[in-house]
Amino acid sequence: MDKVEFAVVNSVTVSGSENNYNFAVSLTSPDTGCGQYANWWEVISAGGKTLVYRRILGHSHVNEQPFTRSGGPVAVAADTELIIRAHMHPSGYGNGLIVMKGTVAKGFLPFDVSVDFGSDLEKASPQPTGCAF
Repeated sequence: MDKVEFAVVNSVTVSGSENNYNFAVSLTSPDTGCGQYANWWEVISAGGKTLVYRRILGHSHVNEQPFTRSGGPVAVAADTELIIRAHMHPSGYGNGLIVMKGTVAKGFLPFDVSVDFGSDLEKASPQPTGCAF
């Protein structure tokens, strides 16, 4: 079986104020073009049940690795525990992938989750509508 690679969250920085945060998320992904690229990063509840925010990525980043994209506003309290993860088109979130877990107040650190962690959120809105390049 071919090795499948997934997008990895390298770092998360946050600015703003409570219930109005801007997240800057750095990713590394094995983008090859619109057929294989990181198509979003998202902020989810620590338990994996709630999509808090999703930043759609409208194109591949073949020649820009790692890359950082910002998004917001994200309406959370400073002490709300969150998971930040990335999604790869067409392979999904990955198995045993490294995500970031933490709070705005204390920061975010690498964390491992299983392949089925928060899997029902994959179909949640918003969804990408295409890939520019």
